Amino acid sequence: MFGFLKSRKSADPKTPAEPPAPGNEGEAAGWFSRLKAGLAKTRVLLNTDVVGLFGAGRKLDEAFFEELETVLLGADVGITATTRLIDELRTRARSERHTEAAQLREALAEIMYEMLRPIEQPLNVGTHKPFVIMLAGVNGAGKTTSIGKLAHYYQAQGKSILLAAGDTFRAAAREQLMAWGERNNVAVVSQATGDAAAVIFDAITAATARSIDIVLADTAGRLPTQLHLMEEIKKVKRVIDKALPGAPHETLIVLDANNGQNALAQVKAFDDALGVTGLVLTKLDGTAKGGVLAAIAHMRAGTRGARPIPVRFIGVGEGIDDLRPFKADEFVEALLGE
Repeated sequence: MFGFLKSRKSADPKTPAEPPAPGNEGEAAGWFSRLKAGLAKTRVLLNTDVVGLFGAGRKLDEAFFEELETVLLGADVGITATTRLIDELRTRARSERHTEAAQLREALAEIMYEMLRPIEQPLNVGTHKPFVIMLAGVNGAGKTTSIGKLAHYYQAQGKSILLAAGDTFRAAAREQLMAWGERNNVAVVSQATGDAAAVIFDAITAATARSIDIVLADTAGRLPTQLHLMEEIKKVKRVIDKALPGAPHETLIVLDANNGQNALAQVKAFDDALGVTGLVLTKLDGTAKGGVLAAIAHMRAGTRGARPIPVRFIGVGEGIDDLRPFKADEFVEALLGE
């Protein structure tokens, strides 16, 4: 582990606002191993090229920074975030009078951690009852699967859950959500026909009557360029607010990490339409390049002004426990650690 991360954990062993992850220390270690394995592609990219770059005796010259820039861009960090990382490393090198590249290896991790820390904001579901979470995103991002995993995650904290099968376009979506409901022993509100707004309206009404803690509302996948479907999802959100004023209390966009920089355009489009409050990054399972999180942390979506959109959860595989809250220190250690 990097020295600055050790110091942070020693000084602040707990994050009070964060709900405990299900399971024990063994499961936590297992999660980190899966996260580390999931970031294997980028770890190889960084820890092959960067070990060479940061190897003993490597001079801190312009060629070093150019090669590092190429590696970071190849890891989906993006132009803006890469420029910031390189600029801050140059500043660090000058101020601390470093002459060898090896002296900057931990600095890269520290700067990336500082970049990611603002988007580490655990979701507090205790502010309303029921707490309504609406999930949206493009086709195939993993919304329905993420709902099933979120149901499991919050059940492990003793929360009661109700699922709303609001994806009425995809033929198998309702059946898929029903299967997740059975797996988690959670009720699912659905209709064989009808529109998404009606299904979610009924689910919120039922959750209120049954004193359910959390409603997880699925919606159909759509591309930002499908303007009629973007208008439809705006309607869904308006109907949710009519069913329960102030809801949805969280609007999550599910992003496929394999989409790289395209994920940024998706965030902006959905934020403009819905006012996104959080992100779920899925499929960090060995094929994606985890550097996109640095790009997400550095972007400023339209309705957010100067504030980045928090990454609430990341997913590293198909297992029911493979979706957990995003932690910046864990991610940096898994991405850049030895």
